[in-house]
Amino acid sequence: MGWEFETDTRFQEQLDWARAFVREEVVPLETLPLDWPTLQRLMAPLKAQVKERGLWAAFLEEELGGGGWGQVPMALLSEVLGEALWAPSVFGSRAPDSGNAELLARFASPELRDRYFDATIEGDIRSCFSMTEPGAGADPTGIATTAVLDGDEWVIDGHKWFSSNATDAAYLLVMCVTDPDAPPSRRFSIILVPRDAPGLDVVRDIPALDDVNRHLDAVQPDTHAEVLYRGVRVPRENVLGEPGDGWAQAQARLGPGRIHHAMRWLGQTRRAFDMLCERAVSREVFGTRLADKQIVQDWIAESMAEMQAARLMTLQAAWIIDTKGVEHARTEISLIKFWGARVLHNVIDRAIQVHGSLGYSGDMPLEAMYRLARAARIYDGPDEVHKTVVARQVLKGYTAVAVPTEHVPTRRAAAEARWASELAAS
Repeated sequence: MGWEFETDTRFQEQLDWARAFVREEVVPLETLPLDWPTLQRLMAPLKAQVKERGLWAAFLEEELGGGGWGQVPMALLSEVLGEALWAPSVFGSRAPDSGNAELLARFASPELRDRYFDATIEGDIRSCFSMTEPGAGADPTGIATTAVLDGDEWVIDGHKWFSSNATDAAYLLVMCVTDPDAPPSRRFSIILVPRDAPGLDVVRDIPALDDVNRHLDAVQPDTHAEVLYRGVRVPRENVLGEPGDGWAQAQARLGPGRIHHAMRWLGQTRRAFDMLCERAVSREVFGTRLADKQIVQDWIAESMAEMQAARLMTLQAAWIIDTKGVEHARTEISLIKFWGARVLHNVIDRAIQVHGSLGYSGDMPLEAMYRLARAARIYDGPDEVHKTVVARQVLKGYTAVAVPTEHVPTRRAAAEARWASELAAS
């Protein structure tokens, strides 16, 4: 296995520009109580600068209007974008719109692509990925929403929740059961449903721990809605790809997306780490700086080690996808999902602790970051599911034995038999 730890000089220049741009132009947006139209107006000139630099929608192939970078460069950019709440929107890489646009580009009919793709990529409209249900979260095989063909239309019935941004979306990509008798891998399809389709009822936005802007009374970057589908009818052509392709499409979407999540978490983590270190060298307690306390030094060293490990693990997963394909990175993707979420939580928690009551208050961004960090351990699969995936993959490399391979008496007997003549002559 080859390894490379060098970034192309021209690409590094782009990363340096992006980091400075995010810190100087995008981070300040977080402090303002903005509604959606005002936020869009303020972001428009920032988006223009990003496009001029060739950094817009970098996850997509060039022929689709993106940068065509591949997963490793995109992971490095995601780390930069993770530092600011609105940076993914400014760079045309915000979930779920980025993943939904990719699904449209690869699997939608020409008519659907013409109608929705450009508007999604440009950020003119929002979209929703409607998959989770009250009875099907960590185990998506329990999805009960159905889509039945009636002539040239799909008729959709079901109950979804935590459908991201469904309230404001122009369309929803809905995971449905289209063949209940098929194996799980062929049971599901993804169908595009326009937001104004009769029978589609967005019941409510679900209040959640990661409503990060509630103290500002400002627009939320993401909301989570409860949605009912009651006899919703859409054309037969609204299915993405072929019926039964939904499971594979979702996996192709979620794998790289988890890498981008993990690297964005590292951007947030680095921001919390900087706050931790700044506070440590600035605050004096009982006559000495916090930075001189052994426990604070321990927090800094542990945080640095965890961040470095998470970064290298995530870049390795991205490299495997780029060189071998997403199907070969399943273990690595699950590793970074639960490890990255843990590191994010740990470092923010330490940063809050070193700030004391100031860190717990809304006068610092740490309390909002902490709430987002807690959500990271649940969405895109809870930690426990990803640990199970890792353990199962690892255990496939081992075989049950009657006697432990490292059993010393057994090994001694084998060694004595192997060198019997030499031992007898000594």
